[in-house]
Amino acid sequence: MKAAPFEYHLAENVNHALQLLKEYGDDVKLIAGGQSLVPMMAMRLAKPGHLVDIHRLAELQELSSVDGLLRTGATVKQCTLEQHPLAKQIPLFGIALPWIGHQQTRNRGTVGGSLAHADPSAELPLIASLLGAKIHLQSIHTGTRSCLAKELFLGPMWTNIEPHECLTQIDWPIWSGSGIGHAFEETSIRQGDFAMASAATQLQLDQQQKIARLVFGVGGMGGTPFSFDDLAQSVMGQDLNDDLINHLCETAIQLTDPASDLHASAPYRRNLAKTLLKRTMRQALVVASESLRTLSS
Repeated sequence: MKAAPFEYHLAENVNHALQLLKEYGDDVKLIAGGQSLVPMMAMRLAKPGHLVDIHRLAELQELSSVDGLLRTGATVKQCTLEQHPLAKQIPLFGIALPWIGHQQTRNRGTVGGSLAHADPSAELPLIASLLGAKIHLQSIHTGTRSCLAKELFLGPMWTNIEPHECLTQIDWPIWSGSGIGHAFEETSIRQGDFAMASAATQLQLDQQQKIARLVFGVGGMGGTPFSFDDLAQSVMGQDLNDDLINHLCETAIQLTDPASDLHASAPYRRNLAKTLLKRTMRQALVVASESLRTLSS
């Protein structure tokens, strides 16, 4: 297969890209790394008449730490985020990003591209939903607006980004203090394949080893990533023991809506995701407890 005919435009700056989006409306797509869009075009699942290339724009390549946030431009490459010293402030990146495709994929794929593509089994949308990342969008029509990652994802490959908008920046909250643990797990048919299910947990314990902060979620279990914020809030101040972990995971997985396909049935996916989620909670607890012990010794 090969892509349908299209016209290629190399954006000179963000404003130029926005002007092209305004001009071509629903018949235009932005491209940066192209690791998701190009295969879809090759299979003619996507047939834009115009491509606007934004991968060279310096305005979209920022990577900085400011006011308790890690700010990444939309076209920061996934390999850059995987290796950059500043990204260590969000340890989930270090353990989740290696699961994205292969090294060659991450060398071209961008952070903003993964979020805008909105694959429900992808790693970065899950981390963004979990941490409450803020997405910044620009448009000639409406100026600048922001939304939380959970508000961005509406369904499989479906976001609330309007055709005339460009995703420009993402702000990732940095957790500070001691007693923080994190974990990420994923299962796929082969390394580099899309996840059958994934799970992530980030936890902070207080000095009494009680839950001070908790986020957890799963990917590949419905049309969007799942982040169980209300469930996490309900257990603040408690001990994260095996009984509570089992309760949280059982309850959380019942809120998901996985599909059956040639790789796995919906019941199998539920059981797999529950197992992965339990593992991440236990691993995060170990890391958080070790952090407190190191601090007190």
